[in-house]
Parts: sequence; structure tokens; C-alpha cells
Amino acid sequence: MTALTFDPRLVALPNTHFVDGKRLTGEGVIPVYGPSDGRLLCHLPEAGDALVDHAVRLARDVQMRSGWASCAPRERGRVLRRWADLVDDHVVELARLEALCSTRPIAETTAWDVPFTAEGIRFFAEYADKLGGDVAATQSDLLGLVLAEPYGVIGAIAPWNFPLVMGSWKIIPALVAGNGVVLKPSEMTPFSIIRLAELAIEAGVPAGLFNVVQGTGPITGNALVRHPICGKLTFTGSTRTGIEIMKAAAESGPKPVTLELGGKSPQIVFDDIRNVDAVADRIVRAFTGNAGQVCVSGSRLIVQKTIHDALVEKIIAKAQDFRAGALEHAATRYSPIISQRQASAIETTIHAALQEGASALVPLKRLDGPGGVFLSPCILSRVTPQMQAVKDEVFGPVLTVQTFEDEAEALSLASHGTYGLAAGVHTVDLGRAMRAVRHLKAGTVWVNRYGRSSDFVIPTGGYGGSGIGKDLGRQAVEANLRYKSVLMAFES
Repeated sequence: MTALTFDPRLVALPNTHFVDGKRLTGEGVIPVYGPSDGRLLCHLPEAGDALVDHAVRLARDVQMRSGWASCAPRERGRVLRRWADLVDDHVVELARLEALCSTRPIAETTAWDVPFTAEGIRFFAEYADKLGGDVAATQSDLLGLVLAEPYGVIGAIAPWNFPLVMGSWKIIPALVAGNGVVLKPSEMTPFSIIRLAELAIEAGVPAGLFNVVQGTGPITGNALVRHPICGKLTFTGSTRTGIEIMKAAAESGPKPVTLELGGKSPQIVFDDIRNVDAVADRIVRAFTGNAGQVCVSGSRLIVQKTIHDALVEKIIAKAQDFRAGALEHAATRYSPIISQRQASAIETTIHAALQEGASALVPLKRLDGPGGVFLSPCILSRVTPQMQAVKDEVFGPVLTVQTFEDEAEALSLASHGTYGLAAGVHTVDLGRAMRAVRHLKAGTVWVNRYGRSSDFVIPTGGYGGSGIGKDLGRQAVEANLRYKSVLMAFES
């Protein structure tokens, strides 16, 4: 395990754009910090309107003249599979770049983030020759066709919490469908995606088809989503920003969008569960993973009164032993908060809940660490649905606890006026589980588990304020295709 530990000062930082198959430097204006120690890593250049325009137009031109969209689909698949192999070959390098500025410890990026990215590329590559359209049922003297075609260029904006994984969820389906891509990573986590783009060229993706532009949302992101040549947009981030992107898409298009946005996901626990300890483990992992900085974080526990004391006692015990550590150390398992600003927002939310009458079963506190901000898990009881800690996405290691008498009350508490990203149901009663699945307004419902598996075929995405469209699954590829109807008569 100690072999994973590395010295961040010895890692070359790709703090550049990536356009036309090569790194493109510029004046560094955006500071990038290491979350676990607060150290300034470098300054990042910011792409303005001119560079974004160049990257988008280049992607369109390469998409048209390279033959990427018109080549035999299996050839696109072969290129992508070579790319996945190269990702596996560079797991150490990519894992270090991911751990440097994200909230992901090196043990996690090595064992999960990078291999998961490679497997995701392989999964989507298999769709290259399997989505081609349909022959429509028409009258006998006509031939009806539905042809699947790429949009041309997809504009993509990736989040900071899982930059490599979620960036690949946007890039690969778009390329599989025959599109070019221009991606803006988060300005807080800009490094790993540059190496991913370089490996794409090495695998055979035409230079200029996939470009990366660095910068902030108001400048670089705004220029990308408003660019008239982008045929579709895909974004993962906050609901507020997603709304602004929808407005920009309408004003500069209109054009379709895929949005994976915020969540405030409930976990309903009925008193028929057989293994209280196992469920407690599941609950704790669901709200402390990545220090709660996960859009599907299971942050609302809704537990039947008859089992409340036994379950919560075990959750409290399991939520105590979390330690801060440098992300580059192999032994580190708990994530820092991405920034001081985010940590302060979490603390403000908790303080407001306590002022409004909530009780801290496990109080939020700052952990001693290597210099960054680490917040201990926090468990709040005596909460009400009106409290910000219950109704708003905290994006930190915070669990609220509510109780219910019967199934109807549980489902009522689980409902949320804004969000509908994910939900968990814990019960051995199949009928009760299926009633909950049918009732819950959420894009994903987990039963007797919480969190994604490695089954890429299961799409992810939300309802309502949690977004539009799907990442993963066949649906992610289909979202990057538009469909042309053809009706052909046999005689002229």
C-alpha cells in the first residue's frame, strides 16, 4: 500500500488547454489549490470567446473532414478500446493527477476512479455499431427509415468532485455517436482530463476532434454553452447553474441539454430489516463518501420509529472514526472539503439548523489535518422539512434524521419539492419495496443498497430540479444522436 504514496511536488502539472491534439499554454490567471493541504499548485489559463470559438469550429471541421462520423462504426469502437487500454496502462500517472487537486485520495483514484473510467470507455465503445436507426412500418409501396446522425459538436462541462469519471461520461458517448467534443473541466480540477485527451490522440482519435478549454463558468463556460455551432450541451453541477445553461441553450439555439443536477436523496428504513448493523454501514457510507460531496449522497435518513434507536445508535458509533490525511498518502481514506468557501457554507447551514431547534447527535467539527479543511460527519435530529439542512443540498458529510409511523408517512417525508435524483429503500418486503419504487419521484431508486455499481448499462439522471436526460446506459449514447425521418416511394 505504501507504494501508492507520492510526492506532489514531483508531479508535472498539465495546467494548459488541449486543442488540436496538443497542449496550448496561456497566461495563468486562475489559482489551483490542493484541497487536503491548501497549497497553491499553479495558475491556470482561462479561455475567452476567441479560444472557445476556435476549439468549437476546429472540432466541427475535424468531425466533418476526418471521417470520424462516416467511418465504419466498429472502427470507432476499436479506437475507443485502444484508448481504454492506454488509460489502464497509465493508471498511476492519471491517479496522481486526479488526487492532486480533487477530493479523491490516491488509494481511491488508483483502485476505482481510473479503472472505472477505462471500463466506462469500453462499455460505450460496444455501442458504436449498435445504434443505427430503424425501418418504420409503412404502407407496402413506401419505405420508411429513421436515420440516427450525430449533432456535430457537443459542448460539455464536467464537475470537480469526480473529474475524470464524470468527464468521461460526457466525452465518450458523444464520440461513440460520431460527434466532436469541446469540454470545460472545473477550474478547481483541471489536470487529469488533459492527460486523458492526450491518450485519446495516441489511441487514434483525430487531433482536434476532442478539445479541452480551461476556465471559469461565467467566462469559458458561458462562451461554450452559447456557441451557435454546439449542437447539444451536457453539464453536471448545481441546479442553479443548470437553469442558467437551459436559458443560454434556448437563447443561442435552441439546442437540447443533458443536465445532471443537485440532489437531496432520502433513505427510507423500515423496521423489518434483518441486519441493522449492515444497514447502518450502508447509511454511513452513503453520506460520508467523498465527504458527502456527491450529487446522489444519501443525506436524509427516514427511519421507522420502532427501529430508530437501534439503527441510529449504530450509525452514531460508525460515524465517529474519520481522520484527515493528505490525498497523496496511501493510508488516507477520508476526503477534504474542496475549498474553504464550501466548508464555510456547510458550517453556516448546520449552525442555522441548530439555531432553529435541531439537535446534533454527532456535531460537525473541523478535523486536524495537513492544512486543508476536513469536516467530521454530522448527524442532525429534531429537524423539520422547512430547515435548510433538510431541504437544500448541503454537499458535505451531513445526515438528517426523521422518523415515521407507517408507509404512507415515510413516502410523504421522502418527497421533495425540488429534487428527484436518487433514493434508497431498505426493507425485506418486496411488495413494500415496489410500492416505494413506484411512488418515489427519483431518477434512481436503490433497494437494499445505496450507490452505483459497475453496471454501466443502468442510466443515471434525475427528475425535476435534479436534471434532464441520462448519463450512462444506452440512453447516454442515444442522447448524442438526432433522428432523421425518410419516407421513400418506389415510383417517381
